[in-house]
Amino acid sequence: MNTELAFGKTGLEVELPGGYAYRMLEAKSAAALADERGALEHAVENPIGTPALREMARGKKTVAISVCDITRPAPNRRTLPVVLRALEQGGIAPENVTICIATGLHRIATPGELDEILGPEIAAKYKIFNHDAKVFGDHRGLGETGSGIPVYIAEAFVAADLRITLGFIEPHLMLGYSGGRKLIAPGLAAQETIKVIHSPRFMRDRRSVEGSIADNPLHRELQEIARMAGHSFMLDVALTRKREIAQVFAGHPEQAHAAGVDFVSRVMLEKIERPVDAVVTTCAGYPLDLTFYQAVKGVTAASHIVREGGRILISAECSEGPGAPEFREMMKRFNTPRGFLEAVKDAPVTVDQWQLEKLALVMETKEVVFHTPGVPEEYRGQMWGPVYSEFGPAMERLTAGLGAGAEIAVIPEGPYVLARVA
Repeated sequence: MNTELAFGKTGLEVELPGGYAYRMLEAKSAAALADERGALEHAVENPIGTPALREMARGKKTVAISVCDITRPAPNRRTLPVVLRALEQGGIAPENVTICIATGLHRIATPGELDEILGPEIAAKYKIFNHDAKVFGDHRGLGETGSGIPVYIAEAFVAADLRITLGFIEPHLMLGYSGGRKLIAPGLAAQETIKVIHSPRFMRDRRSVEGSIADNPLHRELQEIARMAGHSFMLDVALTRKREIAQVFAGHPEQAHAAGVDFVSRVMLEKIERPVDAVVTTCAGYPLDLTFYQAVKGVTAASHIVREGGRILISAECSEGPGAPEFREMMKRFNTPRGFLEAVKDAPVTVDQWQLEKLALVMETKEVVFHTPGVPEEYRGQMWGPVYSEFGPAMERLTAGLGAGAEIAVIPEGPYVLARVA
């Protein structure tokens, strides 16, 4: 049986061995909008719960717009021009607009990446704030949330008269769904805030998982932080499998985001009758599988449908290797998932530990096989599971010892499928 997996920029054709009961779980997809530009213009003119964006801009002097960085396939180059045009109609001159790159704790964007994220014309014309969470002086202290989280958000964003986020909505491994409030924290937060919202307090809460919103404690905290930062307006989109725009949600940051989550959850949810023996999955290809750090999302998304003791094969190119320096260092320090979980349980939070923590929680009960050719040899012995440069041997390891007829789910687009046992 042949199939294509989302892998890097080009995809990967693979052969699946016979003798097993395969269940293909492909991303359901709403149709692409017939008039994408028209839908975007209608959304900013007729938003959910707020006046038209051009009306909100009237009388304001400055605007800040938070957009996704290079690790997210947000269609900024198609959505941003519509937002900028509405602001100009409301009297905001281009020189009074700052575009903030919401990196969270990712590295700052390179000049070439800024052109890719924004388009060369916008990148050259508008002021850009390339967020670095480790530069504490770039952030303003806003106090604490009701539960005691210290809030530091980029001054370039909170100092503006009108504060806008621009993103897209998809399942997120700890926040339920991306979009909206995530473009402020962790997107534009200082590491002093990011470390707390990614601490074991939230990472080990069973409600802080993909598809969980209503009862997700991390979602509630980030909503509160966004309110503290004066989040004025958001525009998020839902994407098709080919990264076309399927729907647009603009307006009040919480009301519009809730409408988007409702749409995306209905489109993406895939239910199966019982847990499977194994899963073949991905991290949805470029740009999400640039690093092993990001590839963890494919593992956590698949974990919900695998039986205890079952197996997961994650196929991710990882062309930029493991991830940031702190993440690489942690990979080398711990020999077992249990050892890592015990070590970080009550210790001060280290940058990027949360992604390893989510992986460790899965690997406590499931075996993970890694097809991650971009991860250098020096890290492979510390990934808590077998690592392969080629898909074939990784698939052989996944199926080793499985009986004839074993049930294997195949998720070619990884975290873009919200799979659950009914």
